[in-house]
Amino acid sequence: MGRDTFVTGNENFFGDDDIIVSKTDLKGRITYANKVFLDIAGYSEREVLGQPHSMIRHPDMPRCIFKLLWDTLQSGSEIFAYVINRCKNGDHYWVYAHVTPSQKTDGEIIGYHSNRRVPDRNILDAEIIPLYHKLRAVEQAQNRKEGLEASQSAVSAFLAERALAYDEFIMTVGQKQRRGYR
Repeated sequence: MGRDTFVTGNENFFGDDDIIVSKTDLKGRITYANKVFLDIAGYSEREVLGQPHSMIRHPDMPRCIFKLLWDTLQSGSEIFAYVINRCKNGDHYWVYAHVTPSQKTDGEIIGYHSNRRVPDRNILDAEIIPLYHKLRAVEQAQNRKEGLEASQSAVSAFLAERALAYDEFIMTVGQKQRRGYR
């Protein structure tokens, strides 16, 4: 198993007051990573600068969620998402990410900026992890292209059942969890 797919199953954690920050260019290559990012992911600054942000992509992260993320960013909008990332040593960590396009004063997108915080474990366990498992199963049941299309349809159906857009789902799942809904 190569470095791109090696996982240990061990979860790492960062502090509730810590914020993981990274910036990328338009192609998703890392132009900045703060110390919290480097510490949790297990890389040096030299190892990450200029590399694709996908270097920390965990194979359990549904591709359809990344497609949704990139489509949203490229349209000029911000997005919130729960993401599982892979550390250099194969461990993983979960984040609640807020990703925004970086723009010039004229609105031209010149890159992307992401702040990540510790996610609510109850939300992960009750909502996000089960959803991501289903989406990954759909993706893996077919070839790469058809799997992505099928998982996009699955997440669209999931949201349609709830009469929510993706950003509304992400924002309301925390509110519902705190009130005891499912």
